[in-house]
Amino acid sequence: MVFSSVTFLFLFLPLVLAGTFFTGKRFRNHVLFAASLLFYIWGEGAFIFLLLSSIVATFFTGHWIENSSGFRQKLFLALGVTVNLLPLFIFKYLNFSLDALAPVFVFAGQVPWQVEAIHLPAGISFFTFQAISYLIDVYRRITPAEKHLLGCGLYISMFPQLIAGPIVRYHDIAKQLVQRTVNMKKFSDGAERFIFGLSKKVLLADPLGVKADEIFSLPLQELTMGNSWLGATCFSLQIYYDFSGYSDMAIGLGKMFGFRLPENFNYPYISRSMREFWRRWHISLSTWLRDYLYIPLGGSHKGTGRTFTNLLIVFLLCGLWHGASWTFVLWGLWHGIFLVLERLVPLQQNSILRQGLGWLYTTVVVMIGWVIFRSPDMGTAWQFIQVMAGEQGTIESSFFTALVADRLFLTELIVGLVLALPLYKALCRMAESIQRPGLPHFRLLAAESGVALGRVTLFSALLYFVLISVAAQAYHPFLYFQF
Repeated sequence: MVFSSVTFLFLFLPLVLAGTFFTGKRFRNHVLFAASLLFYIWGEGAFIFLLLSSIVATFFTGHWIENSSGFRQKLFLALGVTVNLLPLFIFKYLNFSLDALAPVFVFAGQVPWQVEAIHLPAGISFFTFQAISYLIDVYRRITPAEKHLLGCGLYISMFPQLIAGPIVRYHDIAKQLVQRTVNMKKFSDGAERFIFGLSKKVLLADPLGVKADEIFSLPLQELTMGNSWLGATCFSLQIYYDFSGYSDMAIGLGKMFGFRLPENFNYPYISRSMREFWRRWHISLSTWLRDYLYIPLGGSHKGTGRTFTNLLIVFLLCGLWHGASWTFVLWGLWHGIFLVLERLVPLQQNSILRQGLGWLYTTVVVMIGWVIFRSPDMGTAWQFIQVMAGEQGTIESSFFTALVADRLFLTELIVGLVLALPLYKALCRMAESIQRPGLPHFRLLAAESGVALGRVTLFSALLYFVLISVAAQAYHPFLYFQF
């Protein structure tokens, strides 16, 4: 079940909202937990037992860690982390590992082991990382162990962020699991955020994804420099609006149920360095890797060489986290290498020109990285990048003619490029500024009414076009469901 489906929008979500409202504070966690399990069963069936096993193992291991010390405490932590990582390895990395080891078996005169293709349960990377962060935080005494199995289960399985994040730390929502309020302001803000995210997915990510798929599926001899850059641009925007749209919907749904979930994106395509990009892109993952991997490895406190090694290890694993493929490994190392280079040669951004050059450099590096990420193998990625570099000629005039002729796609592309800038954020700040206290009553009332009317008009229009699109076509699943 995806958030952009008719079943979710018109059946599942209204019933769950009604259930949590009418059962009151005493049983709303029960309803939300049951709804989260149903949500997962709907798409993954029997793999619900994998999720339940993670919940039960994490809950009891957390208590063992809290009630022990010394070697026993470390042993229980290792046990809890292993129990959570083992299914992730089997379902996501077993075949990849066996393929990588095949030359070793051949060299040793043995027949390489082979395993049939294994279905990857949706969201396994996300709920595994949440469970591990919980256990480590209990070990570090950052948070006490959850006293109730229901609370632990809801933390790990809560459906708004179960499938594709954001990755939530337990200590960020522990109090909200026990006590939270839902009022009209929170609910309306959550509904607006949900509609905004749904619009990103349906009105931008999906149509841009269609064009990206079309270009990336072209035979190499038919690929031109113009089309290759267009394909890279479309995929860059598709993955941003797909994933940030899901995060917006998750945060919006969280507000509607009384939870405050962490932000996950902050306009990453305005970044002027790769370091800034990773402070803006998939924030919950980058901070998770920083706190639970980079810092424990020594961070930047054990010399320059160790710092560079740590960065490469972290981003190698970041690539692998996204998928069991050499292209994901290369994508992670690609980002890690540029983060190392930026420490060797710090970017000077003390002028508008240098800031612009920093943005251009970052954008090109990120787009090339997305080509690697999107390609089925490294050979295809290299050929695509060569075409982008002009191996098959310059951008031809017929490319611009075809682009302008497709007005609907051109509109979607332009809107996608514009909304990647923080213009909506600037408009929100402007709206807040004209409602400042101290204005005469009549002017303040007029300003508040105008802003409210503008918001209602905007989100009503978005909802109208989204519902038309939902009714008219089938949707692509969220890209991050496969990770």
